[in-house]
Amino acid sequence: LLTVFSVIALVLAAVGLYGVVSYSVSRRTREIGIRIALGAGSDYVVGTIIRQAIRPAVLGVVVGLLMAGVLGRLLQSLLFGVSAMDPLAVGTSTAVILLVSLAATAIPALRASRVHPSEALRNE
Repeated sequence: LLTVFSVIALVLAAVGLYGVVSYSVSRRTREIGIRIALGAGSDYVVGTIIRQAIRPAVLGVVVGLLMAGVLGRLLQSLLFGVSAMDPLAVGTSTAVILLVSLAATAIPALRASRVHPSEALRNE
């Protein structure tokens, strides 16, 4: 049951992050079109969008790890068979969260890199 709720929470977080990044990219279409028209490559556009969008996810993982360290000691009596900061569990969950965040931000970033400058400027 805990696994099902965890997967649902992860999917909701990914959909929310995708929506926020997609909205942000749609609002910046003109800027992205100008950057591409001035010679920015698609790898630069994708990298810029991913860097800006992944920062909150990395900050959330760091804060989550700190809180897990603090609260793990309090919940040690409820855990059976694992320690409060099991390296395998912590590493796996951190990797999954960051990979899902990267995938959720990469889709709008790749779509933004294919914007044609003339269409981006014409829409505004």
